[in-house]
Amino acid sequence: MMNHRQRIEACLSEKQVDRTPVAMWRHFPGDDQSPESLAAATLHWQKEYDWDIVKVTPASSYAIKDWGVTDEWRGDGEGTRSYTKRVIISPEDWTRLPVLDIDSPHLAAQLKCLAILRHELGPDVPLVQTIFSPLSQAKNLAGGETLLAHMRMRPDFVNRGLEIIGESTRKFIRAARSNGLIDGVFYAVQHAQASLLSAEEFSEFGRVHDLFTLESARPLWLNILHLHGVNVFFSSVTDYPVQIINWHDRDTPPSLSLALKRTSLTLCGGIRRETMVYGTPTEILAETNDAIQQTQGKRLILGTGCVVPVIAPHGNLMTARTSVE
Repeated sequence: MMNHRQRIEACLSEKQVDRTPVAMWRHFPGDDQSPESLAAATLHWQKEYDWDIVKVTPASSYAIKDWGVTDEWRGDGEGTRSYTKRVIISPEDWTRLPVLDIDSPHLAAQLKCLAILRHELGPDVPLVQTIFSPLSQAKNLAGGETLLAHMRMRPDFVNRGLEIIGESTRKFIRAARSNGLIDGVFYAVQHAQASLLSAEEFSEFGRVHDLFTLESARPLWLNILHLHGVNVFFSSVTDYPVQIINWHDRDTPPSLSLALKRTSLTLCGGIRRETMVYGTPTEILAETNDAIQQTQGKRLILGTGCVVPVIAPHGNLMTARTSVE
């Protein structure tokens, strides 16, 4: 019987595992407003389901509140908060952002949350911290339409802002890494989608800054790339310094079986989020079995394409978890 760390390590190296690993994560709206309550909610989630990886899922604003944005909880089913104040209005504002220090209040609070979790989980439960790409953070600082307009009007200013965001993020990752708090990062890329950017735009504003930022996570053994959305530029990110790639495999190409041929990374997915919310245990088992058949059980961590909505029934979650036993 392997512990969680042993199982994930074996999966990454394509060695025999005692069962297929499974991991899911969700937002904790309300509880995500203090390090203690987010840690407590995350620990409760892990105690209930015993996932093979614990991903810490703070509100996306944790990374940018120290620049002055505000947000609030409005009941979104995914568990995300709505932004009520942006700080980027004019293109020149990108160049005025200061590089954040790790003792900035909200970044320091997230490091405190990680310290609590690391102490409680111990070394045998892999722990990863959500990191939003510089472009994802920029979207939240300005709003999606403003960001796109600035990218096309003043790309020099936006790129300078992305450099500042990237350096701030690198400092946070180094702090978490050097203190032994995390085993890896869950790196969320949200703009590698043909409906949002061209491949060339993603290369200039996304990929370049992703590689710069992820360099600080390279020494970690459990980095996960989350490729959000549909019609994604899958091949543009498979050389990132990560061990696992997670995407909406049930909703957009490539399938698990095709991805297994296109990358040497371990795959995370197989279950549609909508199935977790609206489906039956029988439907969840069908997707689970299909995912294992597609990959022949190799380089697979069962999960969903993104966060599990907060309205997912306990019975469906438990079915997904016990399907691999």
